[in-house]
Amino acid sequence: MIIDTSHLKTFVSDAELQAMRSEVLQARQTLLNGDGKGNDFLGWVNLPDTIDPNIISSIEADVARLSPKIKLFVVIGIGGSYLGARAVIEALQSEFAAAIPSQRPYIVYAGHTLSEDYYHQLIELLDAYDYATVVISKSGTTTEPAVAFRVVKAHMVSKYGADEASRRIIAITDARRGALHDIAVKEKYPMYVIPDNVGGSFSVLTPVGLLPIAMAGYDIKALLQGARDMRKVCIENDSFEKNPALLYAALRNILYRKGKKVEMLVNFLPNLKYISEWWKQLYGESEGKDGKGILPHSLSFTTDLHSMGQYVQDGERLMFETFISVDAPSHSVSIPMDEQNLDGINYLVGKSLKEINHNAELGTVVAHCNGGVPAIRIVLPRVDEYVLGQLIYFFEFACGVSGYTLDVNPFDQPGVEAYKKNMFILLGKPGYEGKQLV
Repeated sequence: MIIDTSHLKTFVSDAELQAMRSEVLQARQTLLNGDGKGNDFLGWVNLPDTIDPNIISSIEADVARLSPKIKLFVVIGIGGSYLGARAVIEALQSEFAAAIPSQRPYIVYAGHTLSEDYYHQLIELLDAYDYATVVISKSGTTTEPAVAFRVVKAHMVSKYGADEASRRIIAITDARRGALHDIAVKEKYPMYVIPDNVGGSFSVLTPVGLLPIAMAGYDIKALLQGARDMRKVCIENDSFEKNPALLYAALRNILYRKGKKVEMLVNFLPNLKYISEWWKQLYGESEGKDGKGILPHSLSFTTDLHSMGQYVQDGERLMFETFISVDAPSHSVSIPMDEQNLDGINYLVGKSLKEINHNAELGTVVAHCNGGVPAIRIVLPRVDEYVLGQLIYFFEFACGVSGYTLDVNPFDQPGVEAYKKNMFILLGKPGYEGKQLV
């Protein structure tokens, strides 16, 4: 992985970058010392090196047990409890995976919405195919996944009977307490633990992410090895040249202090859409507090160049862009000859779509920078499990450093509770009678 800063020269000076160096180094030391805000949620820092191999073996055994007899695997969770897994799975699978016969189950998602139509359609799907499910919740009482689990569990018991349903349900929850823990113990579900010291936003390298990713047929050992190698880079290197997480955190904070309040994570590959969704949750939940924080936004180019591109080029200068650039696609497609050339694109004959897409990216970066939008490029060699493991840990570590540089607690999310309280009041939840909307 390389951080390309060549398009930032008119926006960030070498002197500004060096001036920020001491701040991000101090933030990194706070992270590694475990003496900063939210230090009871730092289990993710060493996780790639400390995860119990028995957990991996157990995940592999559950995949081997369930995979041959199911066509669908329902992942029930919200926020970090499903976004990390979905990001990796959708980055690796075919864009048309739902239509392609496979020996591995197709992953579907629930618990991330309260849409009635969504659940009606999900039930219709579950009527038609054999399936199993994992429900992911530390407490078991978060409304969205709790509603989804109740609906899916009732359907499963009706379809398979209570005993078989218990063999097809896996719970990922707290080790000792909570509603889901108690249900899992009572019903004898296979169960994995969400570590107490790992928050949902940082949980993708725990069973929360690893089980669904493995069930989809991808190599979680390679994912963890990528994260392990990136962790070594992040904790052992003090220089911006060798530590991409420090450089990224420094650049973000410099641009933020210059009035760039919005960061747009941009990809040129549609399979990276959910990497952006996971990143938005990670940075939005970690930094958006105390009246501070960069607003994380995402764009998929070239598609969004024909909608949001106008605003980025000519709108208010309140943003910067971070491009995820991939050197080598997994396949090659070139442009064929058309003798009539009515579309006028014979000048592209013989060129690969990789070359065309790369030049669209370069042209966009230059145009936007000339229009006053700074651009950082994160250059990946390819998209596979190992590289995605590197990218995940890179973003997590940079988030911790950036949050401490911003002087917020990157590991809590008190603002999430406001909508829940109002929803409980409006729905008449016991204990909320007579309370005022907040």
